Amino acid sequence: MRHIIIAAGLTLWASIAGAYEIEEEAVFEGGEAELSILSTTDTEVFAPLIAAFQASNPGVTLRYTVATSQQVFAALQEDAAFDLAISSAMDLQLKLANDGFAVPHASTETAALPDWARWRDQLFAFSQEPVVIIASKAAFDGKPPRTRAELIDVLRDDPARFVGRIGTYDPMISGAGYLFATQDARQSDTSWRLAEVVGGLNPKLFTTSGSMISEVQSGELALAYNVLGSYASQRLSGGDAVMIEALDFTHVLLRTALIPRTAERADLGATFLDFLLSAEGQQLVENETGMPRINEAALAAGPHLRPIRLDPGLLVFMDPLMRQQFLNEWTAAVVQD
Repeated sequence: MRHIIIAAGLTLWASIAGAYEIEEEAVFEGGEAELSILSTTDTEVFAPLIAAFQASNPGVTLRYTVATSQQVFAALQEDAAFDLAISSAMDLQLKLANDGFAVPHASTETAALPDWARWRDQLFAFSQEPVVIIASKAAFDGKPPRTRAELIDVLRDDPARFVGRIGTYDPMISGAGYLFATQDARQSDTSWRLAEVVGGLNPKLFTTSGSMISEVQSGELALAYNVLGSYASQRLSGGDAVMIEALDFTHVLLRTALIPRTAERADLGATFLDFLLSAEGQQLVENETGMPRINEAALAAGPHLRPIRLDPGLLVFMDPLMRQQFLNEWTAAVVQD
């Protein structure tokens, strides 16, 4: 399969309603029909899925555009023409669907999804990914914390060791970071206590899981909080940095897809979506991308795993006033200027 990177780095795309930024665009040549996908997942991660899809659909050229979750949201609100939109920010995706920016799709594959993994035949999950802690074993004397309460105790007992060495997402900028922070707040008051303790240690704020993982591996960070487990599992093996699923609770993110209302080839978007949800597609998702497939048995086997459900609760923090109130509280706790 041939593909050509035709845009890389940060590019500004204008639309009638405004503009949105993309990070990369690749064209996977196949045939006269063109399928256009907008996604938050890196091209190299999705490439094996694209190759398998084109093997079954040799007449389809696939244009794959990468942007942040906030920019995916902005693009679809501006009615940018894509046939499928994939994002790790479940709340932003659900708001798009709820506000009429997605068209319905029903098939054997979508019907097989658990109720918690789909929304009104408009939004569909194709992977479930734990949101984890990455810790340096050396920084914790070989005994990294297993719960948030344990982490709070360690940070309070020896704060000097951790000043400037705790990393987490910046929810002001990152859609996934905002989702994780609000879900923490919904799940337990312990999360606010942890936020206040971390805030007193001059934490570093990030927009990507990859950057946090790299800084734990290099020793710059002692710990990174709320990192996508799919990225961590691919990069951590045998070194000092370890991945921790917190035993008090570990969020499970659902990576989702929807067919935008402005899709020019909604039929091809639906075909690719059904491929992702098929037995073959789900096996490839797990084996080739490092993103765990939708698997109710795996969740049942881990009582600490808490899926973030596709339900109206996600829309609460999408309200502008609620969002601003939450970010004000988070800033007061974590930034502490």
